[in-house]
Amino acid sequence: MGNLSEVSARDALRVFQKAGFSIMSQRGSHIKMRRALATGKVETIIVPNHKHIKEGTLKKGILRVIGMSTKEFLSLLKK
Repeated sequence: MGNLSEVSARDALRVFQKAGFSIMSQRGSHIKMRRALATGKVETIIVPNHKHIKEGTLKKGILRVIGMSTKEFLSLLKK
């Protein structure tokens, strides 16, 4: 799997958990995840619980917010 358009919510959640996020809550089809940074700040992301997450949502919405590159995401996905 080397393409962001093929990523499911289940796979994305697994990657974000490897990156230090934990599931906080779920409302409908949206899952809230958080992680604490060493600076004391907290990052929050919302992951849509869909079979396939749209590439733009993942790349420009979630990955950009947390400062993770596509390459990093795909490497964690393969592990």
